[in-house]
Amino acid sequence: MSVSLFREMARYNQWQNRQLYRACGSLDDAHRKRDCGLFFHSIHGTLNHLLLTDRLWMARFTGDSFTVTGLDQQLYEQFDELCEQRQHTDRQIVDFFDQRIDEDLQGILSYQSAATGEWRSFPQALCFNHFFNHQTHHRGQITAALSAQGIDFGVTDLIFMPRQ
Repeated sequence: MSVSLFREMARYNQWQNRQLYRACGSLDDAHRKRDCGLFFHSIHGTLNHLLLTDRLWMARFTGDSFTVTGLDQQLYEQFDELCEQRQHTDRQIVDFFDQRIDEDLQGILSYQSAATGEWRSFPQALCFNHFFNHQTHHRGQITAALSAQGIDFGVTDLIFMPRQ
């Protein structure tokens, strides 16, 4: 496995989040915060969860400290601030993976689970893969909720990502 795959996924994540926030921005606050049956209840709650867990995983990857009170912790009440912080975090993710080399995929990452409190250890490359898979999973939930409201999210396929 090569780090180039994760660089590509970081750019895909950034592209998809731009599209997602643009689509979610077409809703009023009440619609974004309404319980629509998602695991984190609302679109806004799921967007918050994604930002929270991306920051948690990035702290694990970098060795920084990031404390959470729960996986449903709300970081930002206001959509505009959530959107701004999402863009900032996406730039950090792209920068982080741009600075990685293939050797960085080796080794084991040990961390304390925010869900169970248990210490866990996994290969670094598997943790990177999980990081991007988790994002796709929850974005899929949001796009399904948007579709149910008649909002066209647009293309999500990696192969259609605009090339620089």
